[in-house]
Amino acid sequence: MPELPEVEALREYLDEHLTGRVVERVLPLAVSVLKTYDPPLTALEGQTAGATARYGKFLALRIGELHLVTHLARAGWLRWQDAVPAQPPRPGKGPLALRVVLADGAGFDLTEAGTQKRLAVYVVHDPQEVPGIARLGPDPLDAAFDRDAFAALLTGERRQIKGVLRDQSVIAGIGNAYSDEILHRAKVSPFKLAASFDEEQTTRLYAAVEDTLREAVGRAHGVAAGRLKAEKKSGLRVHGRAGEPCPVCGDTVRSVSFADSSLEYCPTCQTGGKPLADRRLSRLLK
Repeated sequence: MPELPEVEALREYLDEHLTGRVVERVLPLAVSVLKTYDPPLTALEGQTAGATARYGKFLALRIGELHLVTHLARAGWLRWQDAVPAQPPRPGKGPLALRVVLADGAGFDLTEAGTQKRLAVYVVHDPQEVPGIARLGPDPLDAAFDRDAFAALLTGERRQIKGVLRDQSVIAGIGNAYSDEILHRAKVSPFKLAASFDEEQTTRLYAAVEDTLREAVGRAHGVAAGRLKAEKKSGLRVHGRAGEPCPVCGDTVRSVSFADSSLEYCPTCQTGGKPLADRRLSRLLK
């Protein structure tokens, strides 16, 4: 799933490649992708693209007086083309969900792999009209998101820290992969209760959030859209690396599986050497 660093890189890429160009056609190819109908997609045609904004994991493309907003979900992606094929794509064939064709022949596709179709596209007057954007918590790259603001989010929070970091209404933009990376850097168990952090642990976790995300944004800066997935994977230390040695201590990275996802962690770095039971309501094995 694209998370804050990759979506921020896509925002930068679109700002460079899309701004000032005229939209000629917008072609929806998957029935499930479009979540709004008024204004219609055709209202974007003939309009000039402006700046692209990011809201957590959402991209909001300014086109004329409207915004084309998308959430790439778990398996979605944006693929830029300097020359869009002349032959119109066939609806329902392959991963293609939506195509935007520019007046100069360039454009981009929104694609989604797999059978679970969750990629979403909205056409709105204001990005805040999108429910997922309206409920977002603070952005961790915002200057106002300091250590005290972060500590306030943990106060009284009785959920496990892994789930809190992934909750978009608490903090915007962090998903499964980077929450694993943040917790590994902070040397914290993913199942530690958020409200149980003391002052030193809170400070260390806040630093891990900032450092992990800003380093990932830095790695992704200037990387072409088609190479961002590989760049993300190459920078991960524990997520997706179960069975490999931890780059910090050499212990074997372990995994806990859930119904539709998994988390990875290092027992030596994060849980005092104890493995976590591989079940949804896992606790440290005694």
